[in-house]
Amino acid sequence: MVKAVVAGASGGIGQPLSLLLKADPNVTELALYDVVNTPGVAADLSHISSPATVTGYLPKDDGLKQALTGADVVVIPAGIPRKPGMTRDDLFKINAGIVQGLIEGIAQYAPKAYILIISNPVNSTVPIAAEVLKRANVFDPKRLFGVTTLDVVRAETFVASINGNKNPSETTIPVIGGHSGETIVPLFSQAKPPVNIPADKLDALVNRVQFGGDEVVKAKDGAGSATLSMAYAGYRFAQKVIKASKGEKGIVEPSYVYLPGVPGGESIAKTTQVDFFSVPVELGVDGVEKVIDVVSSANDHEKKLLEAAYTGLKDNISKGVEFVRNPPQK
Repeated sequence: MVKAVVAGASGGIGQPLSLLLKADPNVTELALYDVVNTPGVAADLSHISSPATVTGYLPKDDGLKQALTGADVVVIPAGIPRKPGMTRDDLFKINAGIVQGLIEGIAQYAPKAYILIISNPVNSTVPIAAEVLKRANVFDPKRLFGVTTLDVVRAETFVASINGNKNPSETTIPVIGGHSGETIVPLFSQAKPPVNIPADKLDALVNRVQFGGDEVVKAKDGAGSATLSMAYAGYRFAQKVIKASKGEKGIVEPSYVYLPGVPGGESIAKTTQVDFFSVPVELGVDGVEKVIDVVSSANDHEKKLLEAAYTGLKDNISKGVEFVRNPPQK
């Protein structure tokens, strides 16, 4: 019995993510929550012949409480895209506020759930979630994840376009750091099986993984961002968390976690000088079983990339923490 919740289920990421979760045979109950359209999305998905029962909730009538009660996994793609005339700071305040409100609900109604945050900026929204959960005395770092799987998926796909691998997901590539721009660091030197990237293509490949989202925004010509690939990546990570929660062993995927609170994280935190960082995580029934130190094995080229990532992450993390500790004036 697994109850999965999608908070932000009516949006561009939320709908395809909900579809994938509905199709997962391990999900027995799927609860959808959003500020609009969720009953309709739920009704549509409920006609699919897979085991999960589907319900949709709006804020009225204690909808958030009903959606979250009994949840095992909560995936949060909620938020708004940046609109014309809106600064990044405006966008941050809105999405940070949305995430804070949802996490307050989780702290109250589903404190033991695995929490998977997709809402951008992940580098800041995960620290926001941690602060809210700490205040409520229910913070379990082993159960809080920032979903960075899209960076991994892109690295696998883009490498395959160079080396001709017919199935990109057969290559394991650790992508670490954060989940935006230069904070994203693909460790191609640690790919398994090893990949051969021509020296004259390496910088462009790294840049493409770091800024792959820009390709999609440009191709959609102002009509959106990476929603379908993000939904797939979000589902891929959620599926692994669910399988691990049911006892499957040896499941590893990078995720943005609170290093001081997870097994093996303290030494990485000392190296990186940041508390939140994406590293390969071995998943178990309680969430993070241990984190795997790939940082110390980075080559010289990757170490330079990591230095830039540390700088960016420090700012992003402090911005998230500050948002909760000193809320912006309305």
